[in-house]
Amino acid sequence: MNKTQKSETPAELVIPQLIVGLGNPEPKYDRTRHNIGFNAVDALAQSWQISLSENRKFQGIFGEGNRPRGQKIRLLKPLTYMNLSGQSIRAVADWYKIPAESVLVVYDDMDLPIGKIRMRLSGSAGGHNGMKSAIAHLGTDKFPRLRIGIGKPQNEVSQKEKNTISFVLGKFSSEETQLLENVLKLVREAVELSLHQGVEKSMSLYNSRTIAAINAETKR
Repeated sequence: MNKTQKSETPAELVIPQLIVGLGNPEPKYDRTRHNIGFNAVDALAQSWQISLSENRKFQGIFGEGNRPRGQKIRLLKPLTYMNLSGQSIRAVADWYKIPAESVLVVYDDMDLPIGKIRMRLSGSAGGHNGMKSAIAHLGTDKFPRLRIGIGKPQNEVSQKEKNTISFVLGKFSSEETQLLENVLKLVREAVELSLHQGVEKSMSLYNSRTIAAINAETKR
């Protein structure tokens, strides 16, 4: 095979084998902005009829099953608290011999507005402690991730560090909660496409979409 033929060979698709949602355990953190990754995994488990239960070996809530087209898929919600999420992720990856590039991590992002999601193949933690831990324990930042927008505090005073923490650990407003059902539906569609056609294909179709635009079209 000559060099020209090699360059034309399509890159191997990145297909997730493990989907991790980041969040904190304990009821007080339930349904908070910082736990949207947990909500995403719960939504996927319900849609795919995968039973989730605590697995002490993995330090998390874990479940596995088969997608309609036969792919084996595993779901994880680390119970280590956000800052140590990587311990749980690494435990599952090592046990099942899953390479880092097949681990899809889902988490909250203040830099994206609510109704927007963003999928990438790699990148820095962007200040997110859960992602810092994931990168440290996987030993690389070259693994796919799906960020779910949670928005930012509305005024400059609220954006100080102390108030920012209160914001991300706070619960969604009633209006935001109504929007979340559609956001999680968008997440599910994006993840399902990545399982069938690869993360890059999903990125090309879903990174530019927003829930607000979809709803506006629906109302016409």
